[in-house]
Amino acid sequence: MKNKPWFAVVYMFVVTAFFSSIVIGFAAFTKDRVEANKQIAFERSVLEVFDLAKGVAAGNIHSVFVEKIKEPDEKSGGAYLYVEDGETKGYAVPISGKGFWAPIKGIIGVSADKKTVTGISFYEQNETPGLGAEIEQLDFRSQFEGKLLGEGDEVFGIVPLGTELADNQVNAISGATQTCTRLELIINENISMWRQQIAGEEVEK
Repeated sequence: MKNKPWFAVVYMFVVTAFFSSIVIGFAAFTKDRVEANKQIAFERSVLEVFDLAKGVAAGNIHSVFVEKIKEPDEKSGGAYLYVEDGETKGYAVPISGKGFWAPIKGIIGVSADKKTVTGISFYEQNETPGLGAEIEQLDFRSQFEGKLLGEGDEVFGIVPLGTELADNQVNAISGATQTCTRLELIINENISMWRQQIAGEEVEK
């Protein structure tokens, strides 16, 4: 039978089908866990922009998130709300857009005054390791804390090292110009959109 001309074709088909079924089955088996991990990464990012994730174990992220963070409502413009004792302490504004290589998704924390940045965090990015991927590092992210959002189209700037910084600017990462340029665009577009939604809700009051 092995000498038959069709044997090799049938054999390869059976082997391919066998291993494909294993891969498909494994993917289906792990799908829920993958989705759960993505949700935890998102919730951790929301907590990080308000310095609420420090010292919190991965298994406790969700419970802290549920306790401290409220889902977006009509007045929040699509932002998640950090609430303490019934008072809104800040807004967690989701940001997303095209990075240099792949989508960048994160959160910008804005204080209750809607002007002051409390922090920035990322839960999805695939930029170049050692270069663009450094946007996840604390050295870069900590620059955003206490910065003010600008007016008009230039809400926020990420400028070259050595540039005198304005209240709404931080230093770029050396060697990661393209990632920083795209991140600046992502921040400006998403914050501007959030402001428009907030303004629209205030007008309708």
